[in-house]
Amino acid sequence: MFDISFAEIVFIGVVALIVIGPQRLPGVARTTGQLLGKLQRYVNDVKADINREIQLEELKSMQDELAQSMSNLESQVNAQLKQTENELNNSLQEQITTTSADADLDTLTEDKQLNSEEKHPEKVTATASVTGNP
Repeated sequence: MFDISFAEIVFIGVVALIVIGPQRLPGVARTTGQLLGKLQRYVNDVKADINREIQLEELKSMQDELAQSMSNLESQVNAQLKQTENELNNSLQEQITTTSADADLDTLTEDKQLNSEEKHPEKVTATASVTGNP
């Protein structure tokens, strides 16, 4: 705690013995030791409190960083999900358009065949007799 050498302690003891006297010196030394012990415990408590506050500040900053990271991650995931949703919707729309166009083409082909059969019924009969279908 204090940087006091052995020679300085002996000098303080001799001065205290002369000033206080041999009868009261043990009581004063005991009281001084108790006060120094209390002072040392108080200093250690203050140091521990300061360390706890520093750790609490560090934990709070880590918590804030973690919350920020979580928020960033959530927004990235949401953006990726939105992009994937849009891609799937576009793909589905293309499939619907393609299927609709194929259905329209099939309908047109069937209409042409019906129109052709109505205009030339003899070809249909000839085709049916070649294939064996009535």
